Amino acid sequence: MNLDVFLSVFTLMLIALGVNVLAIKIRIPYTVLLVVVGSLLVPVSRIESLSFITRFQLTPESLFFVFLPILIFESAYNMNFRNVKENKYSMGILAVLGLLISAVFIGFVGQWAFGLLGLEVPLLVTLLFGTIISSTDPVAVLSLFKEYGAPHRLTLIFEGESLFNDATSFALFLVFLDLFIHGYTGFPTLLSGLFSFTTMLVGGVIFGLLMGFMFSKLIQLVKGNEHLEITLTLLVAHFTFLLTELISEHVVVFGQQIRLSSIISTLIASMVMGNYGRYKMSHGVEEYMEKFWSYFAFVANSLVFILMGLMFANLSIDLKIAILPIITIIIVVAVARIASVYTSISIIHALKLEERIPQSWQQLLSWGSLRGALAIVMVLLIPDNLSLPGWTYSFSIKEFITAITIGCIYFTLLIKATTIGKIIRRLNIDAFSPQEELSYLKSKALIYKDLLDKLDDLYSNKQISEHQHQALSSYYRALHQQQRKLSRQNFDDSDRLIENMLRLYALGLEKAMLKEIFRREEINEAGYKKILDILEIQIERVERGRQQLKATNEHFSDWIYTRFINTIRRALFLSPKAPAPEEVYLYYRTQYKLISKAIRELSTLEQSHLSEIFDDKQAIENVLSVYRALQAQTEAHMNEQIESNQALLEQLNRQSADRVLHTLQGDILKQLHEDEIITPKLYISLNKELHE
Repeated sequence: MNLDVFLSVFTLMLIALGVNVLAIKIRIPYTVLLVVVGSLLVPVSRIESLSFITRFQLTPESLFFVFLPILIFESAYNMNFRNVKENKYSMGILAVLGLLISAVFIGFVGQWAFGLLGLEVPLLVTLLFGTIISSTDPVAVLSLFKEYGAPHRLTLIFEGESLFNDATSFALFLVFLDLFIHGYTGFPTLLSGLFSFTTMLVGGVIFGLLMGFMFSKLIQLVKGNEHLEITLTLLVAHFTFLLTELISEHVVVFGQQIRLSSIISTLIASMVMGNYGRYKMSHGVEEYMEKFWSYFAFVANSLVFILMGLMFANLSIDLKIAILPIITIIIVVAVARIASVYTSISIIHALKLEERIPQSWQQLLSWGSLRGALAIVMVLLIPDNLSLPGWTYSFSIKEFITAITIGCIYFTLLIKATTIGKIIRRLNIDAFSPQEELSYLKSKALIYKDLLDKLDDLYSNKQISEHQHQALSSYYRALHQQQRKLSRQNFDDSDRLIENMLRLYALGLEKAMLKEIFRREEINEAGYKKILDILEIQIERVERGRQQLKATNEHFSDWIYTRFINTIRRALFLSPKAPAPEEVYLYYRTQYKLISKAIRELSTLEQSHLSEIFDDKQAIENVLSVYRALQAQTEAHMNEQIESNQALLEQLNRQSADRVLHTLQGDILKQLHEDEIITPKLYISLNKELHE
């Protein structure tokens, strides 16, 4: 790489930053604007002094081995196993069956449609294109879903489908590419293709699990060394991806090449890291991880989408020839997406596999199917000399597929992405629930109340005049009274809604304190994950209007990692692993602390500024009664453990106290350093002494 290439990379990054700022101001999806700007850079680069701009170009290697693992890890790291489990049928059927329906539909209907235009395109070409264009890219659409307030479950389904159908699409693409290169010889070819497709998916899952758990254990071994922890998370994505490709190239069993899906391996390894490995990281690293990977994904996406625009502008195929086929195939792809979504969801509903997916959600899933980086990766992996008997056009098969692929990507980015907000509003998908609406009004009332208190403070400190105080107070008091009036008039069941809001508030308090307890090492990793799982289950119950937890041992054994480990133990003819007495005691002791914290906060709500929101005494008392009952149950469980394991638990309490005091010393030392009460030299010396 020469100086021009480096200059090109950093110039493109600088342009991408400017595009990001502009996209926020004019409210256009960032990725959409990047592609447009990328296209405009081609004529700019023809100016001699700016010719370096286009020197850095997308290659199959850079996209496949550098950018793609970053994008997969960033998306999969925050996918919760439990959310995947609850929506596994909708995600799985859309990602596998839906993609197959779409690819086959595009293959056969696309060939027929091209025939109407006088283009004799072989079926294998349109099927190959179908596998490329049927994968959906979550990057742009998910940010729009969140911005416009799409329901949490709908966002999860779309994100899960997008992640898993990337793997399905790529596996199917490789199968069809093999057919292109080696030819079709009948049933043996079909059998080989099916075997290859199956091993890629199943083998990818197994290898991804192994790599995810291995890297999680490595992070546990180096815990405390933040640089090593971050480096290992960086390695898990790229090393899993590269090692999977290496295995696929060199492992042959009974004359059959064993191919694993590098995409699904990286996806599964990243999910394991996000759901298991993150709890083995140091506190600071775990908090930093999301920002770290979000930044890397931002850079990768910026370069990929802006280079995509450059690539389209440099197409060797004449647009006069390609424009009609592009428009035709855009229509075919759009219809294929509708057919795949509605067919897949009809099967889910007919078999009653999951909670029904509303019609409006199906319409949004059909429309909000953007295409992006993976489609470009697959296009670039097509050999330049790929050909078929009878292909007599002046442009190659790769050039033809590239043109129609980028045309479809442009359509989804310029038309679909820019209209998703309007579709969401028209389908009323972003409508507030009654609880959200009441919370909205009461939150505004609280803000205005706090502003009135601040105005009194400013006036008493002579920072505003009496006239200004009266005018501003009159304005905000009117707004405050308006919000209170609306919240009283518009809700017949406000008592129930406030009670649900209180439950969510209390559960939020528990989650925050649980994280702090884990940071202070007052509870082990297994207990922390169990309690966190229970709290998240309760939050989802309350959000859906269901009953809260009745006992602290509910779902105690229903923990995904425990079940997974016990399944392996049974397969090895070992007895299931039961929690140790100290683990059970720590579990109940932590629950007792969390419940006591919630009771203290709920008991003082009437005297706090939150009384503006939680102004229903009966609702507060109802929630308090639930927590008091849980507290009594938990205390009984703790006493039971103490009676049966007195000596062990006394030693455990002493060890726990030592850890708390050690953590407190570190916190005090860090604060002294941040307040510049001690010099960096003293901080290093004292910190070293503390750790020793």
